[in-house]
Amino acid sequence: MVTLIIGGSGSGKSEYAESLIQELGEGRRIYIATMKPWDEECRKRIERHRQMRARKHFETVERYRNLKDVDLGKSGKPMAVLLECMSNLVSNELFGLGETGEAPPLGEDRAVEAVLEGIRHVKEQSEEFIIVTNEVFSDGDGYSEKTNAYRKVLGEINQKTAGLADTVVEVVAGIPVIVKKGMN
Repeated sequence: MVTLIIGGSGSGKSEYAESLIQELGEGRRIYIATMKPWDEECRKRIERHRQMRARKHFETVERYRNLKDVDLGKSGKPMAVLLECMSNLVSNELFGLGETGEAPPLGEDRAVEAVLEGIRHVKEQSEEFIIVTNEVFSDGDGYSEKTNAYRKVLGEINQKTAGLADTVVEVVAGIPVIVKKGMN
């Protein structure tokens, strides 16, 4: 089962996603973290989040790009997988990580396909797959060409992911609003 959770920055979508997984009961829980530690502040934030997740019995898998290559079956099929967050993954695929020797950044069409292929791959490896993403078009216009390209790609991925998801929830000011339930 796939659940897409969408919302603005600071909406409470991540907390809601984690609570859904905790409600499933005991079982193997994997948290796919997509935020690359760019600086010391990021590293500290990531470490703090890792410790909080460990108390909730999550295994953390850091995957900044190439979701299609992740192997979650090392200790048996996980009960639940949480991808946090689609927005970082899309940015990383579209613009790269700036690392020596990494695969080149993907163009818009290739980024969409690569991310969707990764989603299908993780879906096959888990019982429950919860994806957290940002809503990107409610705040108007006036962005740079590069930012608009990112928004376009993330918007397309959000739409296609919503289409394959069993459930879609928008979190607004900490309140989950069911947009789609059991239509797949």
